[in-house]
Amino acid sequence: MATRAFDLVAASLGLLVLAPLFVVIALLIRLGSPGPALFRQERVGLHGRPFRIYKFRTMHQDAEAVGGQLTVGGDRRITPVGAFLRRFKIDELPQLINVVRGEMALVGPRPEVPRYVAHYDARQRAVLAVRPGITDPASIEFSAENELLQASGDPEATYLHEVMPTKLAMNLSYLERRTLRSDIGVILATLRRIAGV
Repeated sequence: MATRAFDLVAASLGLLVLAPLFVVIALLIRLGSPGPALFRQERVGLHGRPFRIYKFRTMHQDAEAVGGQLTVGGDRRITPVGAFLRRFKIDELPQLINVVRGEMALVGPRPEVPRYVAHYDARQRAVLAVRPGITDPASIEFSAENELLQASGDPEATYLHEVMPTKLAMNLSYLERRTLRSDIGVILATLRRIAGV
């Protein structure tokens, strides 16, 4: 309960403070390429319930129809503005809306699309017992995931059989010792990784 209260207060304050920045980013996205500023995608959340995640759009409109749901480094679908937003993880900020709505937490296993959740085994599905998060220990460890997949001869297979199982194992391990203090630590570690400190 304490974690949810912290998430709600922090996300609400974040949205209030960042509102002017959101307007500027939305304008840059719209000026850079046709289409909406926000991207919504179905993900699997708490107890396996589907929800729509919010992100700033970083790709050309209808990119999923052209190249699928997996993104690799150097993906030509990414716009110039989108590349900047992705580099500093700014595209993830609209997920504060998901946190306020109770669909996500600040820290928790990153939510997957249904087609990848379908590959979870019984133990891995334990990550669905908590709210998914904007960041988690696995996201910090795999901050260069797109480049890793780009170097693979089969990005889809590499993600399904190497990256995803490793990330799930890391998050399951974290959930066994999770506290509000450790969540704050993950948030700070994420900010340090983004800043390159």
